[in-house]
Amino acid sequence: MLALLSLLAGAALALVVRPSVSPDQSRYLAMAVVAAIDSSFGGLRAHLEQTFSDRLFVLAFVTNAAVAVLLVWIGDQLSADLATAVAVVFGVRIFQNVAAVRRHVFGG
Repeated sequence: MLALLSLLAGAALALVVRPSVSPDQSRYLAMAVVAAIDSSFGGLRAHLEQTFSDRLFVLAFVTNAAVAVLLVWIGDQLSADLATAVAVVFGVRIFQNVAAVRRHVFGG
């Protein structure tokens, strides 16, 4: 519950402060956000399956975001568009977690 409240507080703070991001950094931030969304839906899934751990959620949240940003940075250094690969991988994971949540909530 504390993790969800912290996430909502952070989102509200971002809406109030309206931080600016340079175009050079926007790709990295976008991938970090996609990874964070994946971790959030994974946390919701774990909560519904009664296997949620605060420590594991925070670790997954930070690690997924860091790995996504690192992969995009490596791709930029190699002149390869790894951002697409990161978005696809985390996108698939998001849809898998949403499907699991839907099955848990609505059955099937």
